[in-house]
Amino acid sequence: MIRVLLVDDHPVVRAGYSRLLEQADAIQVVAQAASVQEAYVAFLEHCPDVTISDVSMPGTGGLELLRKIRQRDPDARVLMCSMHDSPTLVRSALEGGAAGFVTKNAPPDNLAQAVLQVMTGERFLSDDLDPALLSEVADDESVLVAQLTLREIEIWRLLALGHTAAECAQLLNLSLKTVANNQTLIREKLGVGTSAALVHLAQRHHIIDRAFS
Repeated sequence: MIRVLLVDDHPVVRAGYSRLLEQADAIQVVAQAASVQEAYVAFLEHCPDVTISDVSMPGTGGLELLRKIRQRDPDARVLMCSMHDSPTLVRSALEGGAAGFVTKNAPPDNLAQAVLQVMTGERFLSDDLDPALLSEVADDESVLVAQLTLREIEIWRLLALGHTAAECAQLLNLSLKTVANNQTLIREKLGVGTSAALVHLAQRHHIIDRAFS
C-alpha cells in the first residue's frame, strides 16, 4: 500500500483528492495538512511514501515545504500541484527535487497515475503539461528565475505578496539579516531594482496570482 500525505489549504480540495486517490486499491491517504507547518509535522510523524502539496498556500508555500522535506530526506517523493502550468514554476519545482507536477486542470486520473509512477522512480508531468518543457530552451527571463534557490523563490513570493522583510523572517524562522541578504541576492539574480518590478515578474511567471497583488 502506498501511503500518501495530502497538503492543501482548502478542505474541499483535500477531500476531492482523497476520494480520487483511494479509488486506486494500492493508495491510502494516511494524513492531511492545511499548511506547511502542519505538513512538515505530519511528514515527520507518518513518513509517507509520497507527499502531494499545493504550490500556493497562505504563509509559506509548497516550494518551501519541498525544500524542508528534501533537506530532511533527499530521497523523499514530493508531487507538486498548482492551478498554473507556468514552465518556470514547473522547472523550479523539478529542479528543487519534486518527483512530479500535476496541474489542477489535468484529467482526474492523473493524480493516482502520478503517485504510482513516482513510486517507480520516474518523474511525472500531468497530461496538460508539455513533456518538452523539461528539455526546451527557456527564455532569458526564465533563465534568470532558474538561478534562484527554493528558499529565494519562497522569499520572493512572500515579498511579492506584500510581506515585509521582518514578516518573511518570522514566517520562515530566519533572521532579518538573512532575509535582507537574500532579498539583495534575488534582485541581483533577477536584474530588477524595485519592489514593483519584483511583483510584476512574479506575476508573469505565476509565482503569485494577479489577484493577490
